[in-house]
Amino acid sequence: MVRHSSRIELKQSAYKSNINFIRKKIGEKPILSSVVKANAYGHGIESFVPMAEKCGINHFCVASSFEAEQVLRVCKKESHVVIMGIIYQEDIPWAIENDIGFFVYNYDRLPVALEAAKKVGKPARVHVEVETGANRTGMHEKEFPKALTFLKKNTEWIYFEGLCTHFGGAESIANQFKIDMQHKRYKAALKICKEKNILPELRHIACSAAALAMKDTVYDMVRIGVAQYGFWPSPDVYFAHLHETNKKSDTSLKRIFSWKTDVMDIRKVDQGEFIGYGTAFQATQPMTVAVLPLGYSNGYPRALSNRGQVLIKGKKAPIVGLINMNLFMVDITHIPEVKVGDEVVLIGRQNNSVINVSSFTNVTQLLNNEMLSRLPAAIPRTVVR
Repeated sequence: MVRHSSRIELKQSAYKSNINFIRKKIGEKPILSSVVKANAYGHGIESFVPMAEKCGINHFCVASSFEAEQVLRVCKKESHVVIMGIIYQEDIPWAIENDIGFFVYNYDRLPVALEAAKKVGKPARVHVEVETGANRTGMHEKEFPKALTFLKKNTEWIYFEGLCTHFGGAESIANQFKIDMQHKRYKAALKICKEKNILPELRHIACSAAALAMKDTVYDMVRIGVAQYGFWPSPDVYFAHLHETNKKSDTSLKRIFSWKTDVMDIRKVDQGEFIGYGTAFQATQPMTVAVLPLGYSNGYPRALSNRGQVLIKGKKAPIVGLINMNLFMVDITHIPEVKVGDEVVLIGRQNNSVINVSSFTNVTQLLNNEMLSRLPAAIPRTVVR
């Protein structure tokens, strides 16, 4: 089988550790729904979902029906899938047929779901998302009572599986007043459900940040994205945890992701010669450089030109010259005995040295999530112990 120019490894033991930590935070009772949108935050849906199931996860949230189908292909029959974002009208019968839940954020979607459910001969599993202040997706409060009346009238064909909302910025303590306001509005929606005597099976509002830092937002289910992959949602959430546990530091969340390639070629460069395109780097002394077989087309940010580093033989090798579409060079003058084919770590650990995702994001102004989710799906993902 032909090989890709780089590879991603996912560490099962680190993931298990993360799930255990999150469980301690949220308790055993709530459903822990694994958010696997954006190709599981770049970790790869096809590799990641079975890995999560091995750790007892059987609920997955995605952003589209396309992603739901990807999960369906690899998950166990008993696992549940919910679409939080777009589901085209023509895909609704497919979702109902496959017991896939979906968010409803306007009243007009309900009659469509009812008609589809009757045609398929199975109830639609809907999660009504209410607008509480993010003003992104969410059913307006004017439509909500009418929606509940519709649900109550059509319980045979529409199953009220969830009532939810999404916090706009729970990871920042500066947004606390806004999150409190959103939570208050969600409680008001729940009160209307009680008054109309139609309650959802699941109440869920907490993302990673809320689940880890705001105990009162943990209801019947939490939607955990970034934390399960080993990243604190923000410094604010991390410091709140340290304050709560009276610790100076904490390594409970472990990165499960490493990205590797191999040395493609080794070049000797004379003093005064330029390396790569243009004149971005000129050798000030005789140098040895390694050529690596990937670039910005493979998700490696061009902004790291002359600034980033990789690991070879456990030592940091600085990038020299511009990162091209599918090649870049690193200085290995200080690393003896490097050979063609030697392993190169782009993100992750080698011996006692580490390249973190933050090494990329600090330089490129990308978010961790943005950096990881941009990695091409074509890069093979493998689960390791």
